[in-house]
Amino acid sequence: MYEQITKNKIKSFTLIFLFFLLIFLLTWVIENLLGWGKEGLILATIVSLTMTFSSYYWSDRIILAISRARPLEKREYPFLYHTVEGLALAAGLPRPACYLIDDSAPNAFTAGRSPRRAFIVVTRGLVEKLNRLELEGVIGHEMAHIKNHDTLLQTLTAVMVGIIVLLSDWWRRSIFWAQPRRLDKRKGWGSQLQGLWLILGFFLVIIAPFVAKLIRLAISRQREFLADAEGVRLTRYPPGLASALKKIAEDKEPLEVANRATAHLYIVNPLKEEWHRKISRLFMTHPPIEERIAALEKMGGGT
Repeated sequence: MYEQITKNKIKSFTLIFLFFLLIFLLTWVIENLLGWGKEGLILATIVSLTMTFSSYYWSDRIILAISRARPLEKREYPFLYHTVEGLALAAGLPRPACYLIDDSAPNAFTAGRSPRRAFIVVTRGLVEKLNRLELEGVIGHEMAHIKNHDTLLQTLTAVMVGIIVLLSDWWRRSIFWAQPRRLDKRKGWGSQLQGLWLILGFFLVIIAPFVAKLIRLAISRQREFLADAEGVRLTRYPPGLASALKKIAEDKEPLEVANRATAHLYIVNPLKEEWHRKISRLFMTHPPIEERIAALEKMGGGT
């Protein structure tokens, strides 16, 4: 467990560095295309630092806003509140804050910069469609993510991927609209060097979303197996989580607030798209449910 925590911290710092580097390269290339000179290089540094800083310190608020989650009051679901409190005590963690997404699709995730700032988000569908043992299994899984320091890595990835995709789209439009003006002044972009900058710029803004996706997928799917195992250690009932995973995966309702930047946060991929079944497992954000259930059954019997 401690080895996994260390690996997650290293991955988090590596992710922050790669994010800063990618934003810097994108801004630097665009400023060369638009002819901003030395001021552009300064701007590239400022933009990169600002984006990286804000992604780290405000990532949890951004995730909550994107997910349209609101604080969960104890009186709404007392059992859920006490389950979170009890499992946090068993895991030796501070009790994480609880948030609710008003959606009938069952799912859950956890996020936050550290165990002290972590929070658990559940959908209304999760609480209403799962029985108590299944709900305990899900909360145990999410508590394991907090204990293993997965939350920082997950939260940073969701926010940074979204920012890279948005900025890539904005810069692509900037190049398109800037081209006619520069053609008037530079006689067809002026020189071969300028042409190379143009090619590099288009390449970066097109490839950036793909690179962002690879960064997101670089978060090892093995962490889901580890969270399953640690969660079961907390609840001492493997069939509960196995049954919950099966119910969530088989539910046909899509989670409206989920998107490809946040999908990896959830206990089960919330995007109900057929192409997920057809593409290579290399591009899956979660291990196959069948494999997770099989591993849980080996730990303590079937569902």
